[in-house]
Amino acid sequence: MQSYTIGQAARLLGVSPDTARRWADAGRVATHRDDSGRRLIDGRDLAAFSIEVAQGGTGEEDASYTSARNAFPGIVTAVKLGDVAAQVDIQAGPHRLVSLLTREAVEELGLEVGMQATARVKSTSVHIDRT
Repeated sequence: MQSYTIGQAARLLGVSPDTARRWADAGRVATHRDDSGRRLIDGRDLAAFSIEVAQGGTGEEDASYTSARNAFPGIVTAVKLGDVAAQVDIQAGPHRLVSLLTREAVEELGLEVGMQATARVKSTSVHIDRT
């Protein structure tokens, strides 16, 4: 399972690293240390926390959110597989994006909850890039 540094988590949540650090210090999201002493957040824990943050509006109120070139980097919060089709949910800061794509595409990208991905939007289509 992928883990994220406090800085990476902050970027995915759309907040400053100081805010993410304060949340971790307060126990709002669990962390562990790697061999070099850096604090890391498990991808599944970060995915669940990103939904909580988005629903609770606990992000920094003055933070600006942009879709520069229509790209929304975020974290995969749900993958629902059908026989042929699949649904992938991404939380990109305060934005929840849902993409319907083929099951084969999800399997080829290796998408799973907790991993980083970027939703790219063109017109009415959302494309998912594994990052």
